[in-house]
Amino acid sequence: MTDTSYTGFGDKALPFLKALGFHQNREWFHENKYIFEANLNEPRGRLIDDLAVRLAETKIPLTCNRKTSTFRINRDVRFAKEKHPYNTHVSAVVTRSGTKKDQGLLYLHVSPDDSFLAVGFHSMESDELRAFREAIVARKDQFDAALKPLTTLGFVFDQENSLKRTPRGFEDITDPAILDLLRLKHLTLSRRFSEDRLKGTALLDDLTELATVAQPFLSFGWRVIDPVRAARDEKNQ
Repeated sequence: MTDTSYTGFGDKALPFLKALGFHQNREWFHENKYIFEANLNEPRGRLIDDLAVRLAETKIPLTCNRKTSTFRINRDVRFAKEKHPYNTHVSAVVTRSGTKKDQGLLYLHVSPDDSFLAVGFHSMESDELRAFREAIVARKDQFDAALKPLTTLGFVFDQENSLKRTPRGFEDITDPAILDLLRLKHLTLSRRFSEDRLKGTALLDDLTELATVAQPFLSFGWRVIDPVRAARDEKNQ
């Protein structure tokens, strides 16, 4: 195992993000950018780079790097009602390609109020989501088995933007557990973590563990959506 260079986020990481929520202006940010770089940006980069090494060593089909896997602190406000220029969190994804465009991901979110790890399939195209729903109905036992390692670790499905009604084409389903799954718009699970996980190599260990136990669930999803994407790409050629 390669020695890690990641030793945790800085002591000023969360205080900086909290202060940034009050000082949403470029002058304050640039005056304090050195705090952001030393306590948040550089530690996040080391975490992502070290995680990529661990994933490669264990032959897990996920990767990441600090350039393509991390999100900017600057917000895109072109179409947003809220015009504050900065996010008050830092985040990153881990995918098969190491970019943000892949489906089937791990997600890290560090925030003063709501830090969490997540895994799954977010913002799928409509044909991908329908295929996923059909696969859940057809292979519910296999789906449950793939989920069990995650739920054992305390990960639960996110209810963000869940439908209030059963999606079209699944009206005959009566099993309440299946209906709850079919109404999800994102097949993602998350688990909150406390501030103490930002110290030492705890988050690196947590992400490595998540990448390992998530493989059955991610593989289930990839087997569903990869053919859908391939067929769509072929049709559009």
